[in-house]
Amino acid sequence: MSMQKIREEIDRIDDELVETFARRMNAVSKIAKVKAEGGTAVAHPDREREIILRTTGQVPENLSGYTRILMNNLFDLSRSYQRQLMREGEAELVVKIKTAVSDTPKVLPQKARVACQGIAGAYSQLSCDKLFPMADIMYFKSFEGVFSAVEKGMCQYGMLPIENSTYGAVSEVYDLLRSRDVYIVRGTKLQISHALLANSGAKMEGIKEIVSHEQALGQCSEFLAAHPDIKITVYENTATAARIVAESGRLDLASISSPECAGLYELSILDENVRNESGNYTRFICISRNMEVYPGADKMSLMLTTEHRPGALYSVIAKLASLGVNLSKLESRPIPGRDFEFMFYLVLDASVYSEEVLSLLGDMSEGTEMFRYLGAYSEV
Repeated sequence: MSMQKIREEIDRIDDELVETFARRMNAVSKIAKVKAEGGTAVAHPDREREIILRTTGQVPENLSGYTRILMNNLFDLSRSYQRQLMREGEAELVVKIKTAVSDTPKVLPQKARVACQGIAGAYSQLSCDKLFPMADIMYFKSFEGVFSAVEKGMCQYGMLPIENSTYGAVSEVYDLLRSRDVYIVRGTKLQISHALLANSGAKMEGIKEIVSHEQALGQCSEFLAAHPDIKITVYENTATAARIVAESGRLDLASISSPECAGLYELSILDENVRNESGNYTRFICISRNMEVYPGADKMSLMLTTEHRPGALYSVIAKLASLGVNLSKLESRPIPGRDFEFMFYLVLDASVYSEEVLSLLGDMSEGTEMFRYLGAYSEV
């Protein structure tokens, strides 16, 4: 049989499949009506398992795995369609996003009270300066303090590091995003230039101890490995570490901090570049208590769990791919109290103005056990 004849046969089968699919979805609509009247849940795992066993038994063994994938995708579509039919109007999340788009000012304010972790000279402060040239900055000792200040309305915004190009994710921030009632409204990327700072008169050969934040220490691991006899001490912030050095007066103590801290705390730069990579960047997020969506928002962040079964995460990714949505970040975090189950953090390259994307998000918010929409924003 020629290639053309085979393709014609496939076309006929595709037509039959689409016709059969339409009949199936019509039957699904009837099921949705019955469920709505009886207050029955959309998902029916036992019924789905029964269908999987029946249909995989009707095909050759080498096709049973593909049949399982096909049926699971049909189940996903069926549940989504039922939720749409049983819902009155748009999903609550979709309404909330559209309201935020309509109500948010066109420009991020230049003046605002902003919460930052650390003290003056911290990288969070430098990232804040990029977004808010006239910010009234309040400093907090911990990331949790920043979240609390924003949640309670003490500060309008908060700046938080979320990922470094060399050392990876800031796990504590991901965990706090899961549990705190805030939204991401803007992102920014800051080049990190770590320097070794010490009191005037100190020499490299005399340094016995280096202090800094664990992320900075990790980003300078090669430099530290080259000096194995130097004691390493972790502090909550790179700028705090610089201040500790200045206040100590010691000539054998140094910090890994931003070069800006040298001027702030009257320290000398022993080595102006101790980072592992010259292209060392940290991504920061700006959070708010309110959902704000500024013009140009082309990223969305969300957190969700999936069913504890093979292919559940694949199903989510496949839906995004079907809409041409690029998944630019996928991070997993363990769920406390649930053995080897994870919450997934996703960053989508997607427009907040896409009705298809919003519809999918609305469906995911209703059909997922744990779901947190974290905002639509742009990164500068």
